[in-house]
Amino acid sequence: MPVSGLRVTATVKANPPGERGLRLIAGALNRVLPLDIEAETVSDALELTARLVLARLRQSPPDVTIAIQSQIPIASGLGSGAAVSAALARAVCAALGQPLEAAALNEIVYEVEKIHHGTPSGIDNTVIVYEQPVYFVRQRPIETFVIARPFTLLIGDTGLGASTKVTVSDVRRLFETEIERIQPVLENIGRLVAQARQAIETGDLEQLGRLMTRNHGYLRALTVSSPELDRLVQAALDMGALGAKLSGGGRGGNMIALVTPDTQARVQDALLAAGATRVFETVVG
Repeated sequence: MPVSGLRVTATVKANPPGERGLRLIAGALNRVLPLDIEAETVSDALELTARLVLARLRQSPPDVTIAIQSQIPIASGLGSGAAVSAALARAVCAALGQPLEAAALNEIVYEVEKIHHGTPSGIDNTVIVYEQPVYFVRQRPIETFVIARPFTLLIGDTGLGASTKVTVSDVRRLFETEIERIQPVLENIGRLVAQARQAIETGDLEQLGRLMTRNHGYLRALTVSSPELDRLVQAALDMGALGAKLSGGGRGGNMIALVTPDTQARVQDALLAAGATRVFETVVG
């Protein structure tokens, strides 16, 4: 689901006379650089984004400077990498006056996600590019779904960065070495996801909360939680959250708590008291 209250912006300005090429000012990343679009290999996510857009549009780099500002914490499970890539890609398109269809943009951002995640699920780029909740299964068409009843999530940031690429690799290795133990965990998670979609479509928020909490238990079994995440999840549950679980790649980053108007304030206070560096709110539906 998109966290629409947190944004990445990319602002395009023409270069001064005589200054050629595409330049980037990435404030949060503390970078000012000309993008080396012509390099033989590109391992930088920003350069790859620009290269893929230009290749798709069959254009040379425009003589502009693009300034990127992000409200999204980096490496915290909120899709910051995909959001920055999407914003940069749209800015390059705007500079050239040639917008891309959402499907083409989604393909480009997915390719860039491989730098961040190794084998990305496709969820981050899809949700961010289309900016709507989706039911996503790899190699199946994207499905949207009805949200019968709006609900509020609090996002508690542990303040710890973690590499999704490393975590995914570790879980894959765990699956390969302990398949008899791990396969049932993965199957149970799959069933929970289907049940959670049904709960959202019917407006059964109490059931959705229970499923979230059970999901966190299964994710702990996959070794993707952490003491900090577990502490925040328990703090939210103790203060009346309907459910809580880690979000994103785990081992740091964020957790989410499903709250009601009656419990939102005290759950937020509890998360901060339990060590969250900040708490974001997003309303779904």
